[in-house]
Amino acid sequence: MDRLLFYLLILLINFQNTICAITNPTPLDYVKTSCKTTLHPALCVNSLSTYANSIQGNGQLLAKSALTVSLNTAKSAAAFVSKLAGTPNIKPREAQALKDCVSIMAGCVSSLTQSVQELGKMTQFKGKNFAWHMNSVQTWVSSSLTNQNTCIGGFSDRSMNGQIKDAVSKKMSSVTQITSNALALVNRFAVSHKEATHKP
Repeated sequence: MDRLLFYLLILLINFQNTICAITNPTPLDYVKTSCKTTLHPALCVNSLSTYANSIQGNGQLLAKSALTVSLNTAKSAAAFVSKLAGTPNIKPREAQALKDCVSIMAGCVSSLTQSVQELGKMTQFKGKNFAWHMNSVQTWVSSSLTNQNTCIGGFSDRSMNGQIKDAVSKKMSSVTQITSNALALVNRFAVSHKEATHKP
């Protein structure tokens, strides 16, 4: 009988813990739920989990954090490509592709920097003004994605197959996935804000 009571008590405790988890979602739960709308949810959660406590269920802060991660990753990739461009004895076509990529990534970093700064000011704007500034953010992030694809596109010729191309492809793939996630969360914030301001 005592053993039965013990098991019932354990079941009750587990049930209460489950109910608490459902009714009291944690900051990380919000990040996980939001990341389900991205193309790379696992990467999204992994890159934003450290920001969860500061985000606290705020869509704007979530989007800004995602853009900040994207910007930092783009800066790292730009530095990586710039270092590769200084590699001695590389093929002339690889050297040119790397040179172009350095310039392209500078534009990418600039676009993401603008988007982070602009998104941080979005609470100042309302109505059509909000929509105009949000459109600017979305355009800059989309532009940075295009730049990232253009960078790796410079290595499309088979004659450049090798370690340089593989290294750039790997680095740019990571940046592109993170930026894609950031754009999805920016779009999510834009939609949720529109819905909130158009409630009857």
